[in-house]
Amino acid sequence: MTDTAELQRGAGGFDRSLLLAPAVEVAPLLLGAIIRKGEVAVRVTEVEAYMGSIDPGSHAFRGRTNRNQVMFGEPGHLYTYFTYGMHTCANVVCAPEGTASGLLLRAGEVIEGEDAARARRPKAASHAGLARGPGNFAQALGITLDDGGCDLAVGPVTLHVDEPASEYLTGPRTGVSGAGGTHEYPWRFWLPGDPTVSPYRAAVSRKR
Repeated sequence: MTDTAELQRGAGGFDRSLLLAPAVEVAPLLLGAIIRKGEVAVRVTEVEAYMGSIDPGSHAFRGRTNRNQVMFGEPGHLYTYFTYGMHTCANVVCAPEGTASGLLLRAGEVIEGEDAARARRPKAASHAGLARGPGNFAQALGITLDDGGCDLAVGPVTLHVDEPASEYLTGPRTGVSGAGGTHEYPWRFWLPGDPTVSPYRAAVSRKR
């Protein structure tokens, strides 16, 4: 029988059973994991957990819709959405099928395919900024809305888990408005001291 430590290591690759837990439990295990599409590979340094029906910041807080149905499916698939009319964001689906839970890929370090990533992100001021922020993360990899629903075991976007991070920090999620953005939801996880991690920003109140 495979022990817990072996499941967490994922045998140096993809192990769907690692993703059967809620996002807040899986989050630390994805720090240091590799997301790849084509020639570009990114080491994950920051994620945010979203917990479905118990989380007012989640797209699945009010139940299943055509937009969020991937979150209710088998863990280990990619949930994508468009934000601010210009950015694609990518999430790893967690928890048993039927329970919406996912991890937003917020930041990472490009470790392979930097030329391709930079061609997609020509305004990035530094190597550390190529995949900093969820929209930039997806853009550097070339992830689009069409990648939504793909199985991370087979691609075109793949997940590779090796050793989970031994140290990480947590805090409130960035830019989440309403109750879900308070300190009661310290569901942002990041590698301490890593230059690719995005700065914390509270949600901006919008005038009506």
